[in-house]
Amino acid sequence: MEPPTALPADALEVGRIGEAWGLQGWFKVQPYADPPNALLSAREWFLQPPASRAPARETAKAVPARLEITAVREHGDGIVASARGVADRNASEALRGARIFVSRGRFPSVDADEFYWADLIGCAVVDREGTPLGSVIGLLDTGPQSVLRIQPAEAGAEERLIPFVAAYVDSVDVAGKRIVVNWGADY
Repeated sequence: MEPPTALPADALEVGRIGEAWGLQGWFKVQPYADPPNALLSAREWFLQPPASRAPARETAKAVPARLEITAVREHGDGIVASARGVADRNASEALRGARIFVSRGRFPSVDADEFYWADLIGCAVVDREGTPLGSVIGLLDTGPQSVLRIQPAEAGAEERLIPFVAAYVDSVDVAGKRIVVNWGADY
């Protein structure tokens, strides 16, 4: 079967391939999430060339569109992995810098009170009275907690930052793309 050349419609960028690790085709991976559950559980990674490289025919051939992961594990502050067809140090070094994507459908399930950031982006945010505050355009990791970045619907209005903690977030409906918060429109 011919491997797919295009990213799945639900693909999310989850990491980047680093330098070769050892002599037998293993390579280091820099995950974008902590914990890196999607990288550790998915056995099919889709690759794109590094964003900094100019598109070139040689580069496109050097980075395969897809990797079948044979082993992956945490190592130090990152991950190391091996893939079918990447048999030696030279082959793993050729992957260096490639961006890793995983189909969102392959992410492991989470507990009822846990969420993937990607699922929160685009959610409408309303206060307890149902007044629209805007929509989630991103999140910030401040260490102790995450913070929702809310873009108000009104043109020219400033972005709101709401801590993503139980004291301020009453409910999250991922399927309905709606978050109810204990936060005033005038905060």
